[in-house]
Amino acid sequence: MARKAATAQRISASLEAGPEAANRLAENLLAAVPLRNAAAVSGFLPIGSEIDTRPLLNRFLEKGLDICLPVVLGKDRPLVFRRWRDGDPMVEEAYGTQAPAPEAPEVEPDLLLVPMLAFDRTGYRLGYGGGFYDRTLAGLRTVKPVQAVGVAFAGQEMAYVPHDDLDQPLDWIVTEREAIRIKAVGSQHLRLVDPT
Repeated sequence: MARKAATAQRISASLEAGPEAANRLAENLLAAVPLRNAAAVSGFLPIGSEIDTRPLLNRFLEKGLDICLPVVLGKDRPLVFRRWRDGDPMVEEAYGTQAPAPEAPEVEPDLLLVPMLAFDRTGYRLGYGGGFYDRTLAGLRTVKPVQAVGVAFAGQEMAYVPHDDLDQPLDWIVTEREAIRIKAVGSQHLRLVDPT
């Protein structure tokens, strides 16, 4: 029920934000989030009413970063990431997402753009229920420092997202209005674009 309501809220947020939201998201993220010498960024191609990450991915490409997209290997398994460029061969996955073809090389990202249905200011997100990003982040964070950046419309915010010990918090949440740096205790609100 929560996911159905959050999906309806995201559709409304998408309509309210308008077509320039993707470009404003890109500006806000690049102005606030330190790349920490990141060599590879994982993105996602939007489905349904998700915010469009392609302008941001193109900006990362201009900076010479490797771009990869997530690939679902199966239920209860972490994601893997394969290198992607616009125009590369793609395959359709069971969840309606597009992923790079199996011949694309695997990449281990340093910064992950994470999709969501809703978020709160403590860094928790309402995902789609498969736990793919939580498992993936838990594994990557044992290997190296990675940054998880939730990207969404500002209208997807909710007061509290229920979570448990398996849910991985985000390091940042970026919308078309602002970038929010999540801290271990509380969060710091960085307003980069005046929403009025």
